[in-house]
Amino acid sequence: MFKQRLISGILLVAILAAVLYFGGMPTFFLTAIVSLIGYYELLRIFHVEKSPIGVAGYTVSILYYVLLALELQDFILPLSLLLLIALLAFYVFLFPKYHFEQIAAGFFGFFYVTIMLSYVYQIRTLKDGGVFVVLLFLSSWGNDTLAYCAGRLFGKHKMSPHLSPKKTIEGAVGGVAGAGLLGFIYSLIVKDMIMSNDNVTLIFVLICMIGALISIIGDLGASAIKRNYEIKDYGTLIPGHGGILDRFDSVIFIAPMIYYFLVYTIGA
Repeated sequence: MFKQRLISGILLVAILAAVLYFGGMPTFFLTAIVSLIGYYELLRIFHVEKSPIGVAGYTVSILYYVLLALELQDFILPLSLLLLIALLAFYVFLFPKYHFEQIAAGFFGFFYVTIMLSYVYQIRTLKDGGVFVVLLFLSSWGNDTLAYCAGRLFGKHKMSPHLSPKKTIEGAVGGVAGAGLLGFIYSLIVKDMIMSNDNVTLIFVLICMIGALISIIGDLGASAIKRNYEIKDYGTLIPGHGGILDRFDSVIFIAPMIYYFLVYTIGA
C-alpha cells in the first residue's frame, strides 16, 4: 500500500510540475478536466452523477471554463444563476424524484469544485504565475506532510477525533509553522525572479501559513462529507490516495485565497 501510494504520488507531482511549468492551455485543460472529475465524484455520493442534475452541472462547468478562457468573467454570475434555475426546475417538475440535498449538491459542487479549483489556473495566468503557483502546494501538501511528521513526533491532543482521529493539535501547529518555513526558504530562492519583489519574503510566509490554516478546514470539511455519507474515499483514480477530491481537498480551499492575496498585496 505504501509503495503504491508513493509511486502514484511521485507520478502525480511529476505530471503537475510539467503541466504547471508550461502554463497556458496545458494548465487550463488539466484544471478543467480535474474539476469535472472532482465534480463527478461529489455528485456520485448523492447518486445524481448521471442524472439531469449532473448533466446540467457538467455543461455549466464546461461553459464556465470557456468563459474563463475568453476572459468573459462578467457572464459567470448569470451562468451560475442559470444553473440554479435549471436545478430548481428539475426539482419542481420531476418531484418527488429528487431530494433537496441532491439539488443542493449540484449547485454546491459547481462552486466548491469547478469554480474554486479553477483558481489554480488563474494563479498560473498571473504575472510571475509560474513562481506563485508553487505556493499553493507548499501551503497544502507541504502542510500535510509536515503536520503528519509533527503529529507522529509530538502529537498528544486530538484536534477533531470524530472527523479525523489521527490528526492532532501539535501536528496542525507543526504543519502551519513548517509551511511558513517552506514559504520563507522558497522566497529566498525565487526573490530575484519576481518583478514585484517588495516584501516578498513576508508575503510568502504569510501566504503559506494562512493557506495551511485554511487547508486544514478544507481537509476536515471533505472528511465531514465522507463521514456523513459513510464512504472511505471519493474515488479510486489515484492509487493509494483515492479520488481527485481526496488529494485536492485542501488545494480547492486555498487556491482562491492565494489568488486574491497575491492580487491585493503585490498587484500580481
